Amino acid sequence: MTPALPTFPWDSLAEAKSLAAGHPDGVVDLSVGTPVDPVPPVVQEALTTAAAAPGYPTTHGTPELRAAAAAALERRHGVTVPAEDVLPTIGSKELVAWLPTLLGLGSADTVVIPELSYPTYEVGAKLAGASVVRADGLLALGPARPGLVWVNSPGNPTGRVLPVEHLRKVVAWTRERGSVLASDECYLTLGYGTEPEPLSVLHPSVCDGDLTGLLAVHSLSKSSSLAGYRAGFVTGDPELVARLLATRKHAGMMVPRPVQAAMTAALSDDTHVAEQRSRFAARRAVLREALEGAGFRIDHSEAGLYLWATRDEPAWETVSWLATRGVLVAPGTFYGPAGERHVRVALTATDERVAQVSRRLA
Repeated sequence: MTPALPTFPWDSLAEAKSLAAGHPDGVVDLSVGTPVDPVPPVVQEALTTAAAAPGYPTTHGTPELRAAAAAALERRHGVTVPAEDVLPTIGSKELVAWLPTLLGLGSADTVVIPELSYPTYEVGAKLAGASVVRADGLLALGPARPGLVWVNSPGNPTGRVLPVEHLRKVVAWTRERGSVLASDECYLTLGYGTEPEPLSVLHPSVCDGDLTGLLAVHSLSKSSSLAGYRAGFVTGDPELVARLLATRKHAGMMVPRPVQAAMTAALSDDTHVAEQRSRFAARRAVLREALEGAGFRIDHSEAGLYLWATRDEPAWETVSWLATRGVLVAPGTFYGPAGERHVRVALTATDERVAQVSRRLA
């Protein structure tokens, strides 16, 4: 039987989008975190060079790709993993949605997700037939032994960064219960110099160098503007990665060979990552000032791709207020009941359109 899935959240934004599009200068869409900046030339060149690829790609990815991912994790995040324990994925959303199923979870299992979180965590649990519990504080779960626990830092939608002490407690809690801990680290490169510093769950200060029971999910969509390429990877516990690889071979979950070449190039070059982070930081500063000047309060938002903003009113009222000014944002209710009085504002618009928002809110 097909599981009952929630309505795709962004479909419900049609009325607000129409309202915003009526602005004389058009809509500035900050509702979805889709990149707008050019794909780095070094990545485009690698994709083109590998275009003559008539044969099937390998599910495990090329040795060059796995080595580049492992090296990038060490350079950028201080994380050491063997290259053979890197597994490319068809973007990160695919892995998030199917991870409970790939791990063999079912109706007898529970998946724990953050109280405010990316909707696909819940969808993935439902696809597997598992139950879902929203919890930030693990003490509230008592003796529960969930099959899978998700953490996300920097967080979507809140931009919250979990301190090392919190991450260490989650690692200890899941290990005591034999649960898999999956860390969504798609925004890990987007730190803006604030404390606490974004850390991978695989960082030695978090896991003491022991990767048992841990998976880290990475995406190149934001750091390298590769959302259109569907480029991501997962790494961590060698036994868990091997299980995922074996199942994905049977299911034909393979990243296209030219995309693997593009990923290798992107993971081998840190310059464009720093440049992209600087772009987001500049847009973040402009949007934050504009929103605060218009009476908003910004909560969390230490890092990542979003500002978590509130006017202390129901989220949909704020969505409408902004839409009348030609600005489209996502209501916090998309991410859980706790978001009922916030909106998520993405940093993904061109500099010119971000400047438009500032003028419209002035």
